[in-house]
Amino acid sequence: MNKSIEMTNTLQELQAEIETMVMVDVETAGPAPSLYPMLSIGACTILQPRKTFYIELQPDRMAAVTEALAVSHLALEDLLKSGTPPLEAMRQFESWLEDQIPSEKPIFTAFNAPFDWMFINDYFIRYLGHNPFGHNALDVRPLFMGLRGVSWAGSSMRMVSHHYIESRSLTHNALQDALDQADMLAGILNDLMTRSAEE
Repeated sequence: MNKSIEMTNTLQELQAEIETMVMVDVETAGPAPSLYPMLSIGACTILQPRKTFYIELQPDRMAAVTEALAVSHLALEDLLKSGTPPLEAMRQFESWLEDQIPSEKPIFTAFNAPFDWMFINDYFIRYLGHNPFGHNALDVRPLFMGLRGVSWAGSSMRMVSHHYIESRSLTHNALQDALDQADMLAGILNDLMTRSAEE
């Protein structure tokens, strides 16, 4: 198989994978799911028109780091009254994933994916017994490092947002952050495909 055919096949495979990618962002009451509750989940598809999901959860424990709550502007006491119980929240999230990615396993994507994935994985496993994303996650930050040939410090949110979303800052609303991060990932993937097609 010649190089141009291989490249065409690779780009077609990547395009198919993009259709299964889901950008996820979470807001939490602290840095570890074993100690602190997840407060909200925002998710969206990468391709346009974007399909979105957002839910706020009842805390399953009342532990919190003050700085984390200040960032998200969510209050545990309010969520006890208005939030969705975690079991139902994770059922709704799984149902949304099945509706959006009906024939393939969705690819979990995030900026700083280890943090978001550990909360999502923990809640799916504890409440549903399985994680529909599986045990893999795509992190936007190292993808940007490879594309631009920059250091870890050069792949901060500030640097990536400068290239793709006009230096917009994250709002720490889980859905809006997921949408902004989806814009960044779409830009990175477009650059990757353009570069590959030119080589």
